[in-house]
Order: sequence, then C-alpha cells, then structure tokens
Amino acid sequence: MYFKKAGFSPLEIIAKGKRGTSTALSLTGFTLVEVLVASTIGAFIALVAVGALRAITASAELVDKNISVAAELRFASNTIARDLMNLYRDPNYANTRFIGLAEESEVGYISYMLFYTVSRTKARNSQPEGDVYEVEYNLVRDGEKSVLMRRYWPYPDKEETEPHGILTVLAEDISIFQIRYYDGEDWTYEWPEEMEILPQLVEVSIAARQPGQTKPIVESFIVHFIRSTSMTGVESESSGEAESSTGGMPQSGGSSSTGGGSGMETGSSGR
Repeated sequence: MYFKKAGFSPLEIIAKGKRGTSTALSLTGFTLVEVLVASTIGAFIALVAVGALRAITASAELVDKNISVAAELRFASNTIARDLMNLYRDPNYANTRFIGLAEESEVGYISYMLFYTVSRTKARNSQPEGDVYEVEYNLVRDGEKSVLMRRYWPYPDKEETEPHGILTVLAEDISIFQIRYYDGEDWTYEWPEEMEILPQLVEVSIAARQPGQTKPIVESFIVHFIRSTSMTGVESESSGEAESSTGGMPQSGGSSSTGGGSGMETGSSGR
C-alpha cells in the first residue's frame, strides 16, 4: 500500500491534512466547565420564569378574590336597598313595623334592623304566601369571622316573640354594618319601635375586608322615605328621585299597599 511505503498511517495523514503539523487525531466537544456554566444559566432562567409565573398566578387569584368580595358586597347592598324601598306602610301605623337598633363595638356601631317589606319573591316555593314579609338584617360574629345575615318570614306578627323565617348569608368577612336614621333634624344610630313614625332618611354602610389589602371595600347608600299625610298628619315634599355616584345600583321606585315610594342615593369606595 502507498501509506505503508510513505511511512504514514491513515490517521496521521488525516491529522496532517487538518492541522498541517499535528501527528494525532484532534477530537472536538464541550468541556466539563462549559457544561456546568450552561446548566447554571439554564437553571437560573427556569427559576426566574417559574417565579414570574407564580407571581402572575397569585396576582390573578388576588384580583379574582377582590372582585368576588366586591360583587358579594354589592349584592348585599342591593338586597337591603330593595327591601327598604319596598317598605310596607299602612294608614294605621300600628300595622307597620320598623325597628333599628345598634351595638357599640371597637370599630363603631354594629346595627340591627327589622321591618315589613312588600315582595313578590317567595320564602318557600311550595307554600302559599302573601306579599308582605318580615325581614331582618344583622351581623353575626363568630370569633374573627363575621357574616351579614338576612331573615325572611312570610307571616309577620308583632305578637310573635320567637323569630321565624329563612336565614340567608348575604356577605362574609363584613367588618362594618352601620345604619343611621334621620328624623328631619339629627342623625341617630337607633330607631326604636316606640317612635311610631318612619325616619325621613336611612343611610346604610357596609364594609368588607379585601384579601391582601388593609383598606376595606365600602358600599353605602341612602334611602328616602316619602311620608304620606295619612301616616304622619303632615304632607311631605320628598321627591323620591335617586342619584347614584357610581352607577352600580339600580334605581327604582318602591311599591307598597299605600302606593308610597322611596328614593335612593348610592356610593362606594375602596376599589
């Protein structure tokens, strides 16, 4: 063979063709240091990507929770406002009921309200019912938890001492449930049954804790009660028109057996 005559092996001929002076085959590849550097960079990029993904996911979950809290609070406000605007009023005030009490706490006054309302929504679908209901709102506390409850009863009776009805949780994690009543001159936190007259205005404020936030979400509204001559002996000039600062609550006139109406103003903050 030619290679043997020339005194070269085939590997040496290939090596000489590439290097010119090398007499051994040169093999190319990554060194251990290069592999370690590349692995470190890849792990760092993956760590940053996972951290960013977790942050985005946590932020999205927090936004969803805050939206849920705001929707729950708005639902509770709408329910109370609708019941108040449909307050049942009879020419004989003895057949009308409206009670507002309050308990002082570390965050202010915690209110309790009971009254008769006109509604077409049945408490029990399988039972015959009228259109006048006894409705009650109060804040129930259990340790650090607090829920806003609504009691709905289709057979109102002032002589009944034991409360009856369907209990519903309107909103959870409520920090403030405060109601004020205006008699034409002053605001007060209580409206006892002995008043034997309806307040001119009722202001309801509800605050709920926001997950991950120190400032609560607050919903507030004012309901105007139009007083009729037959109930008060004095003709009122209340207009019954409603103005909304946020547009978040429906505006509608209330209905009652005497044809009375109510107006409402709403407001919200904390979002």
